[in-house]
Amino acid sequence: MPALTAREVYQQLRDTAQGIRTFKRVDAACESGHVQVDIDGWRLTLDVDAGHLRHCLHGQCPDGREYAFDNGQRFGTDPVSLLSTWELAQIERLLA
Repeated sequence: MPALTAREVYQQLRDTAQGIRTFKRVDAACESGHVQVDIDGWRLTLDVDAGHLRHCLHGQCPDGREYAFDNGQRFGTDPVSLLSTWELAQIERLLA
């Protein structure tokens, strides 16, 4: 089974920012700054620092495929880096 691409995960975040998908926080913020969310069955672990979304650390779609963040990857391979400024602000508002 092929891994999820950053673009596939980005699309879920983008649709959430635009109000197309349902966003639900699965857990409360913890000291590590890792927040788990559910977007219409997609489970994402987000890295949030002082209210700012930094990275998508892990993602799993309903069919079981997964995405994993690698700090050594080049630009554009983290779904968060693909968000526009407005989309990022909308996601951060939902996380607050």
